Order: sequence, then structure tokens, then C-alpha cells
Amino acid sequence: MLKVLLIVAIVIAVLFVLSLIVYFFNLDMKLTSAIQPLLEKHYDKIKRERKL
Repeated sequence: MLKVLLIVAIVIAVLFVLSLIVYFFNLDMKLTSAIQPLLEKHYDKIKRERKL
């Protein structure tokens, strides 16, 4: 039982450190800006109905 709790604690600590790294280096927005051209290309192809 102690071994399982130790593994869970290590996993939680690693996930916490990874989330701090993502936050510190702003990696989520860098990934979003890299994917943005692909998303724009996809959404520009969608046919829209323009009723006013």
C-alpha cells in the first residue's frame, strides 16, 4: 500500500512540475500560435450562410 501511495505522489509531483514548466515558458500559447494557420485554413473552407 505504501508503494502505491509513493508512486501516486511521484506522479502528482511530476505533473505539477510539468504544469509549472508549461506556465513559465508560455508553451500553451506557443503551441496555439503554431496550430493557428492550420485551423484558419480549415475554418476558412467552411461554407457559411450570410443572412442579416
